[in-house]
Amino acid sequence: MNQDYIIPNNWSIIEEGFDAARVKSSESLFSIGNGAMGQRANFEEYYSGSTFQGSYIAGVYYPDKTKVGWWKNGYPEYFAKVLNAPNWIGIHVEINGENLDLAACQKVENFRRELNMKEGWLSRSFEATMQNGIQVHVNAVRFLSLDLDELGAIRYAVTPMNSEAKVVFKPFIDAGIQNEDTNWEERFWETLSVHESDNQAFVLSRTLKTHFTVATYMHNSIYINNVVTDVKPLESKKSTHTLVYSYEIAAVKGQTVSLQKLGGYVSSMNHPVESLIVAAKNVIQKGSELGFETLLENQKKAWAQIWEMSDITIDGDVKAQQGIRFNIFQLNQTYLGKDARLNIGPKGFTGEKYGGSTYWDTEAYCIPFYMATKNQSVARNLLVYRYNQLDKAIENAKKLGFKNGAALYPMVTMNGEECHNEWEITFEEIHRNGAIAFAIFNYYRFTGDYSYIPEKGLEVLIGIARFWHQRTTFSTHKNQYVILGVTGPNEYENNVNNNWYTNYIAKWCIDYTLEQIEKVNNEYSLDYIRIMNKVKLSQAEMDGWKAVADNMYFPYSQELGVFLQQDGFLDKELITVADLDLSQRPINQKWSWDRILRSPYIKQADTLQGFYFFEDHFTKEALERHFDFYEPFTVHESSLSPCVHAIQAAVLGRMEQAYTFYLRTSRLDLDDYNKEVHEGLHITSMAGTWMSIVEGFGGMRVKQGKLTFEPRIPKEWKGYSFKINFRNTIVKVNVTHEGASVSSEGNKALEVIINGDSQLIS
Repeated sequence: MNQDYIIPNNWSIIEEGFDAARVKSSESLFSIGNGAMGQRANFEEYYSGSTFQGSYIAGVYYPDKTKVGWWKNGYPEYFAKVLNAPNWIGIHVEINGENLDLAACQKVENFRRELNMKEGWLSRSFEATMQNGIQVHVNAVRFLSLDLDELGAIRYAVTPMNSEAKVVFKPFIDAGIQNEDTNWEERFWETLSVHESDNQAFVLSRTLKTHFTVATYMHNSIYINNVVTDVKPLESKKSTHTLVYSYEIAAVKGQTVSLQKLGGYVSSMNHPVESLIVAAKNVIQKGSELGFETLLENQKKAWAQIWEMSDITIDGDVKAQQGIRFNIFQLNQTYLGKDARLNIGPKGFTGEKYGGSTYWDTEAYCIPFYMATKNQSVARNLLVYRYNQLDKAIENAKKLGFKNGAALYPMVTMNGEECHNEWEITFEEIHRNGAIAFAIFNYYRFTGDYSYIPEKGLEVLIGIARFWHQRTTFSTHKNQYVILGVTGPNEYENNVNNNWYTNYIAKWCIDYTLEQIEKVNNEYSLDYIRIMNKVKLSQAEMDGWKAVADNMYFPYSQELGVFLQQDGFLDKELITVADLDLSQRPINQKWSWDRILRSPYIKQADTLQGFYFFEDHFTKEALERHFDFYEPFTVHESSLSPCVHAIQAAVLGRMEQAYTFYLRTSRLDLDDYNKEVHEGLHITSMAGTWMSIVEGFGGMRVKQGKLTFEPRIPKEWKGYSFKINFRNTIVKVNVTHEGASVSSEGNKALEVIINGDSQLIS
């Protein structure tokens, strides 16, 4: 834990007291989104201190030219950047001619910020003594509408406390934005035009290269003591990229004057370019007709509907409760499953780091959450997303020398093309292919919906199997097939031979693909004929696959009774994390890369990732041996690490350790364990937090088509509950120290297994 200023609360993230050193961290933690757009919790008013301004539009990106010290054949031409979008939230405020700026005030008191997760809004209030002696109370409320997902709303209220004051609101929109992470210090947007009419303003801008066109808009209303007034703009200032209105109000002491600002984006992803201004005006009209209060009430209802299905309750542990709800809230702010063109980026709408919108995180961690808390169509859309990019995956593999329809899905992508430009990731972290295949298996296992495989999924599986077949090498020394020069999930090991997890999932992918080919042939003959005609798959090729799968090499220590993470792992100086000086942590910020690569330290579950995916392939005793060997070398410096270890510790009955891992994953960002929250939140790993409770403590599995539970409970909790949408039946699980109960909503009877006993619930 590296920070502890977020006040524990069951339903809200709360910060009290202004501290300039926390501003960037809080901008991440208090971020808001609605699946279509999102933004960091930047101040509306001008702030001269250190800040990271960030607003983002789902699906809009820029292919920033790759920048590396030494170009290697096969590098992607670009690194896809999540675009920092034009700023619509800005409201400069002048009090008696002086800018309101918290970095420049004499005093800031009673500062309070709240992100209300139950109702989906952000508020901030404070009392400021300005350099001119005027004291003002400010209260700002902001939200991004779930119902009208192109609309955001702000109510910014100022009350002079010690004298009358001339208050000037200067709301603006600004398209002169540049990403913090640009490779070449370039602008990614060009401004096409700036328009104004009757308290409304529009900036039409277009991304360079990708040519997404966006209309950023605002509409302003002035209120005095909550009564709308007919205050007209004193002036408007238009420049190449911006438009600023000025509204002047003479406020008496104790009188509240406020600006209500509607704003947001309409983009060419959803509207014809020539109609964007008209579309923005239509959104403004809808928002204005409803009004701020009705929009806010609708927001509360929309979030209540989300929480009805996705909430996890924890009794007796406020920090644990706050942590899981924060994770669930941010997942739903990032992706709601409404648009099959979108995916779940690792930072969501909270920062620019990593780039891209899609990682293997989606398949490995996020799909289980969305399968169980939405309906199966949402998870299916995520699988369709990968199918739609199969041709690009084949192109990616072809660029690296693979042929005959072999598919290598990208490590990072926006449109299916690989756009990650670190060689040890781009070329070597090929295990991502396995997660794509596993998600297809996992989807069918959970939903019982096989239709995706004959319709689309089998083509994906065949492309992946072809890749694994070609990527292996036959070792005459070992008389087995090996996979050389890879990076496993543990990114603190690069260019290793025979990473166990990679070899294991490669073998599994081939075996699973062969099984599905046979099943589709037997049960979906028309689909089988269509697919075989398309992919030109022969029996001889499949025999070659099977030879590889049946004779794959797995590094193993007879002495220790464990699979080795990779060849040569035991040659390392095996000093456990417990013996590592705390001053050296996190090692990714303290050590050279050379030193990290030579160390035994593991960033996240690697061998244990395989034991998580394929739990039923191994005995509990084998899991225990591997957990006891690898976890002591694991530094958990990946956000994806604590959740897998929490689940496995729970399986092993080590509830104290499981609870510790749960707190770390659920409060990874809230407590800033890895000293990087100012860069943005770890969205995709938040699904792992949900898994820690549902699969870890709840022991939920699907075995032979039946939903099973082996519930456990940490001693720190009095009880917990969650819901699962299993094959269109809503199942509710309640666990206390006295026992567990499972019930269903609706009239459909369902057989579930609890601690080995069959129960029929309805």
